[in-house]
Amino acid sequence: MIKSTLRLIRWAIGSVLLGLVLILVGAYVWFLRSGPEPRVWHTAHLDKEFTAARVMDVTTIEAYRKLEDRLFAELQAKIVDKVQPGDRNPFNRYSAGSRSDPAVWPTNWNRTFEITPENPAGAALLLHGLTDSPYSMRSIGEHLAARGLKVVGLRLPGHGTAPSGLLSFTIEDMEAAVRVAMRDLRRQMGPNRPIYLVGYSNGAALAVDYSVSLLEGADLPRPAGLVLLSPAIGISPFAVVARVKTGLSSVPGFERAAWQVVTLEFDPYKYSSFSFHAAGETQRLTSGLAKRIRALAAGGKIKDFPPVLAFLSTVDSTIVAPAVVDTLFEHLAPESHELVLFDVNRYAGIQALLVNDPGPLTQRLLSMPDRSFALTVITNANPGTLQVQELRAEPGSASQSSRLLDLSWPLQVFSLSHVAIPFPPDDPLYGYEAPTDPRHNVHVQLGRVQVHGENGVLRVPDWVLTRQRSNPFHSYMLERIDGFVTAAEPQP
Repeated sequence: MIKSTLRLIRWAIGSVLLGLVLILVGAYVWFLRSGPEPRVWHTAHLDKEFTAARVMDVTTIEAYRKLEDRLFAELQAKIVDKVQPGDRNPFNRYSAGSRSDPAVWPTNWNRTFEITPENPAGAALLLHGLTDSPYSMRSIGEHLAARGLKVVGLRLPGHGTAPSGLLSFTIEDMEAAVRVAMRDLRRQMGPNRPIYLVGYSNGAALAVDYSVSLLEGADLPRPAGLVLLSPAIGISPFAVVARVKTGLSSVPGFERAAWQVVTLEFDPYKYSSFSFHAAGETQRLTSGLAKRIRALAAGGKIKDFPPVLAFLSTVDSTIVAPAVVDTLFEHLAPESHELVLFDVNRYAGIQALLVNDPGPLTQRLLSMPDRSFALTVITNANPGTLQVQELRAEPGSASQSSRLLDLSWPLQVFSLSHVAIPFPPDDPLYGYEAPTDPRHNVHVQLGRVQVHGENGVLRVPDWVLTRQRSNPFHSYMLERIDGFVTAAEPQP
C-alpha cells in the first residue's frame, strides 16, 4: 500500500514537472515567434570595433578615432547599403535620408567627439550609457568646453553603430576604452591640470569602476572628481537571467533568441532593440562593482575616493535608485561627496494620480541624520505650486537649508525619469521645448511626440510616448556641475 502510494506521488510530481517544462518550452517558442524578425542591423558583425585585445595597438584617442573611421565605413557597407526596400521608411535610422538617419544632422553624434578650447584649464571624459551614444553627453560637453575644459565624448564599444554590437561587447572592452582615453588625456594635460570623469547610467558605473580600480592599486591617472548622472550602480537582480546562454541564437532561423526586444530603430542616437547579452554584461558590471566596494569598505569608510557629485531621479524604472546610496555613497568617507535628488512633482493637483508613496527614497534620505555625504533635494516649494526649491543638508545632519529656485515643473510632467537627466528642455531630439527645425523639420523630434489612438497599433514602444525624455532642471544641474568643477582640487 505504501509503495503504491509513493509510486502515485512520484508519478504526480513527475507529471507536474513535465507539464511545467512543456509550458516553459511553449512560452519560449511563443516568445521566439512573437514580434518582428531581426534585421541586418541586428545580425551583422562589425569587425573594426575596439576591443580590449586591441589595447597594444590603440593607445591614444586619435588612434581610437581612426579605428572608429574604419568601423563606420564598415557600418555603411555591411548594414546601411544592405537595407532592403521594405525596410526603407521615414523612421528607420538605417534608411539613408530618413528622418531618423543620423547623417541628416549637421554632426553625427554617434561618434567620439572632441572639443578643445584654447589653453584648456583641464579636461573632462564623458561616458554615455548602455544602448546610448555620445549624443547623450552633448549638452554637458558643450557647456564644459565653453568654461575652458577640453572635452572628449567617448563612444563606447558596441554602441553608436548597430544593435548587433550589443551581442558581443564586453565590460572589459569598455573598461579598456576608458583607460586608453584617460591615459591619453593625462599625457595631453600634463601632471597638474585636472581631469574629470562624467558618466551617465552605465557610463557612470564605468566611472566608479575606474575609480575603484585606482584604489585597488591599478596604475591609472587619478580623476579630480566624478559627475554621475542616473548612475547604474544597481539594476534588477532578475537581469542575472540574461547571463544564461542557450546557444540557440547562433542556429540559423533562431536569431530572435538573442534579443529581449526587437523593434523599429527609430532613434538616431539610441538603440531601441535590446539583447540578453547586454543585460547580462551590465549585471556583471554592477554586481562585481558592489562586491569590490564592499571589500574596500571592509575596514571602514573608503577614504581617498575622488569627490563625487551625483544626480538621480527619486523614481527610476531602469536602475535600482536606492543602490546609489546603499552600494556607493554609504561606504564613502565624508570627503566632498554629494547626491542631488530630483523628487517627484508634489503639486496637489497631480498627487491624486500618483501611487501612495511615489518617492520613498526622498523621505528616507531627508530623515537620515548620519549621512556621510551632502544631500540636496529638488522638490516643490509647497503642494500649491509648481515652483521648486532646493533643500540641502550637510553631511551628518538632518537639518535643511532651503533656497527658492526660479524653476518650475511643467504642468504635464509628474516626475523625471532615468533617461531625462542629461537632456535640456530645448534638446533638438528629446526636448519638450525643442525648436522646430528651420530646415522643414528634417529629423525626428522624439521629445515632442503627441499621438493618440488604440493600444498595440504603433510599432514604437509605449514608453516612447509617455516617458519624460528631458530635464526641466537641466540649467540647475549645470550650475551645480560648475561649482563642483571649480571646487575640486587639481590632482596629479
